Amino acid sequence: MDYTALGRRIKEERQKLNMTQERLAEEVNLSTSYIGQIERGERKLTLDSLINITNCLGVTVDYLLQESISQEQSSYRDLWTNLLSGATPREKEMVVNLTKLLLNYMDE
Repeated sequence: MDYTALGRRIKEERQKLNMTQERLAEEVNLSTSYIGQIERGERKLTLDSLINITNCLGVTVDYLLQESISQEQSSYRDLWTNLLSGATPREKEMVVNLTKLLLNYMDE
């Protein structure tokens, strides 16, 4: 995982909101020095802290971690997103069920 890139994205999003490290730290119940270390890529964060930070900044976890996601995984995710973008909830459910059925058949 690229903690430097993660920290850089957190810092960029924080600054877009004109938020200080102190305010972010207060909002997510962490110390200011810990936020600084995260932003510099010096410290790893827990999943709980990452989720609290993303919620506070109004971004998604996958956005913050995009440098750590392999291109192959990202390409498949984009393909599925495009395929299902115009589908109704019922159609999406059908696609999921058919995919599960196909994968189960392939395992046999």
